[in-house]
Amino acid sequence: MATLSSMKNIGKELEKKLRSIDVFTAEDLIQVGSKEAFAHLKSIYPQVCLVHLYALQGAIDKVEYNQLSEEVKAELKEYSDGLK
Repeated sequence: MATLSSMKNIGKELEKKLRSIDVFTAEDLIQVGSKEAFAHLKSIYPQVCLVHLYALQGAIDKVEYNQLSEEVKAELKEYSDGLK
């Protein structure tokens, strides 16, 4: 099983937050998905922002978060805005 910290965009702080929502491995994050993980994080840590969602999706897609396509970013922003 791959560790969260072995994924792109996942640093120690984000890994700690993910562990608090029972996401312990890369496989867990992939199974849960970026949107659901972000929604759980947002409910516990209101300060998480759109960049965190981009980071999660980038980790799943194995790309730096700033390399996500504009289409994916727009979809994720719409989702994030809907949580507010």
